[in-house]
Amino acid sequence: MRRTLLLSIAALGTLLGLVTLSVAVGEMPLPAGSALQALIGLGDPGDVLVVQQFRAPRTVAAVVAGAGLAVAGGLLQRLFRNPLASPDVMGVTGGASFGAVAVLATGASQAAIPLAALGGGLLAAVLLGVFGWRSGVNPTRLVLVGLAVQAGLTAAVNFMVVRFPAELAGSALQWTTGSVYGRTWTEVWGAGAAVLLAMAFAFLLHRRLAVLDLGDDSAGSLGLNTDAARLQVLVVAIALASLAAALAGPVAFVALAVPHMVRFLAGPPTVGTLALTGLAGAVLLLTSDLTVQHLLPISGLPVGVVTATLGAPWLLVLMIRQSSSVHRSVR
Repeated sequence: MRRTLLLSIAALGTLLGLVTLSVAVGEMPLPAGSALQALIGLGDPGDVLVVQQFRAPRTVAAVVAGAGLAVAGGLLQRLFRNPLASPDVMGVTGGASFGAVAVLATGASQAAIPLAALGGGLLAAVLLGVFGWRSGVNPTRLVLVGLAVQAGLTAAVNFMVVRFPAELAGSALQWTTGSVYGRTWTEVWGAGAAVLLAMAFAFLLHRRLAVLDLGDDSAGSLGLNTDAARLQVLVVAIALASLAAALAGPVAFVALAVPHMVRFLAGPPTVGTLALTGLAGAVLLLTSDLTVQHLLPISGLPVGVVTATLGAPWLLVLMIRQSSSVHRSVR
């Protein structure tokens, strides 16, 4: 508990520093004090306009989406007892991409994209339930069905992008990679409040997850309906991932990598490590967005490019470790 508390304090301090940096730096750099004053509506009106209308929404979107994706990944990995389980694997991010690109194809307003992404994530959840439910919730079956749903929706997205007019294809590709560029307060307040609500439900379900960790026989003997508990956790995780994707697009590998890092640093899952997972996800996504904005020589890259670059080696390491553990158990 002490280690988790110290790590949480360090992550919170880092996050506050990154938020200050995010609202202070840019084409019109501001002193940290002036940027923080402008954030609460004080100081020069020009500074207030730049910070509140352009920098702050993007910053909050990165923080909320990163936390939501990380917690969703932690829930899924713990639920399925599979270190490779994540919203990317379960088809949720593929559904979010499908919804957003479908809206772009119709020429609808950009403001409709987050809502369409949420609808696409829920569509993936429905497909997962229809094809994955066979007299109960079987973790292995759900993972396999999730892979099939993700592959099918990704293929549909690629088909639509290829058929797009040239002026829309660039916007579609940027969104499907994951980006917090151009977020407005309307999008942030709507999706952000929903993410926080879903996260509250995730914390409330922690005790049921702890009982599920004992195994089905032990959990059943304690009076827990294991199928109902798994379904509740699954619904909350899918809602979290869908809402986060509605805000930032299908940002890759945050949900996969962050829970592993937290387990490595803080140990077995507790309520504290769940909170630490959310803080670490926010730190990772905001750091990646700052890297895209200010450190890379190419401007306009989506934040998903950085997270995918960091996450691909991590996924390779996980797969090698899984293969090694399976090989040792066979021997």
